[in-house]
Amino acid sequence: MTTRRAGPLAAVVATFGLAMSGCAGDDRSTHAAPDAPIVGPQGNVAQFVASCDVSHYAFDDPIVHPGHAGASHQHVFFGNTAVTAVATYDDLLGAGTTCDQRLDTASYWTPVLLDGAGRRVDPRGAIAYYRPGAGVDPATLAPYPPDLKLVAGDADATDAQPLSVVAWSCGVSAVRSVTPTSCPARSTLRLLVTFPDCWDGERTWVPDQRDADDRHAVYSSAGECPASHPVAIPQLQLAVDHPPVDPDGLALSSGSILSGHADFWNTWDQAKLVSEVEMCLHRGITCNVTAN
Repeated sequence: MTTRRAGPLAAVVATFGLAMSGCAGDDRSTHAAPDAPIVGPQGNVAQFVASCDVSHYAFDDPIVHPGHAGASHQHVFFGNTAVTAVATYDDLLGAGTTCDQRLDTASYWTPVLLDGAGRRVDPRGAIAYYRPGAGVDPATLAPYPPDLKLVAGDADATDAQPLSVVAWSCGVSAVRSVTPTSCPARSTLRLLVTFPDCWDGERTWVPDQRDADDRHAVYSSAGECPASHPVAIPQLQLAVDHPPVDPDGLALSSGSILSGHADFWNTWDQAKLVSEVEMCLHRGITCNVTAN
């Protein structure tokens, strides 16, 4: 697989004067997860938001298994409606979207939730929150480069993952749990996955994400990005809302209920994405993105 490099994006970083959010040392082991889960009112920090309906289901993963249809466990896709295992970045630009922001043609996907009988639990939708990482100066954030691909969480996990990366909640409750709990009928069962927010400034994807010393994106810590990944980018948190279901016996299509993860492919209308970063995050305000 060819790894796209940002090339001209170095100029973007310089243009925004962003890259270094106070570079820390190069101990990458401290950047395997955010310092703490994101909790509290969603509007208390600079952000922009997109709400997306389900687009489709497929046994595909165009990031991890590009070009190989049916090679993955089943995923539920949100946003871009043209995503397939063989789709390219150019294929997705300008395609349809299920997001309320019509220029958010990015693609988001997660494993499918299965009930105790193995039946699919269809999500009600997903919300993408774009914010600075904890303690990161929002004025230092660079927009994602075109074609950036990010994966958060471990699809092979059989042990608990950090709550700051993968967690469950009842709707917007600040209470986080490793596994789903029983939620009130008026609420939702929410899967929360938080993505890395420090980029190496060069590569838009590295196929072997198991090599912790050679990832193109890691998490900030104490408001800083490591010297190896000096470019601060928005920290995406994807919240997938399901109807409240009996938590007994729940699993994910990737395996254990502990195997929560999510994928993000930046196929936004790039000019719109840059505008959201400038007008919302750099100015330190909350923008609830709505359809154009």
